[in-house]
Amino acid sequence: MGTVLRIGGWRIMIYTNDHRPAHVHAVSPDGRAKILLNCPGGPIVAQEARGIDAPTLRHLMVAVDEHLQTLCQAWRTQHGDF
Repeated sequence: MGTVLRIGGWRIMIYTNDHRPAHVHAVSPDGRAKILLNCPGGPIVAQEARGIDAPTLRHLMVAVDEHLQTLCQAWRTQHGDF
């Protein structure tokens, strides 16, 4: 599936060969994060973050949370159950 959402210079991705639990990868040239979705209703959790300052991570987390239903549906389409 690849990129499902863009937030500024960040791509929010679901990899086609990924594993449960449902999560997304936030990727930019400067850093990356893995965010657990805890579908269908959250709460989301940053599991890993590299090369991201705290304000940027907070911004990404808010945006992912705002799009949680869309991201959970994309995960289900790609991988089935959460």
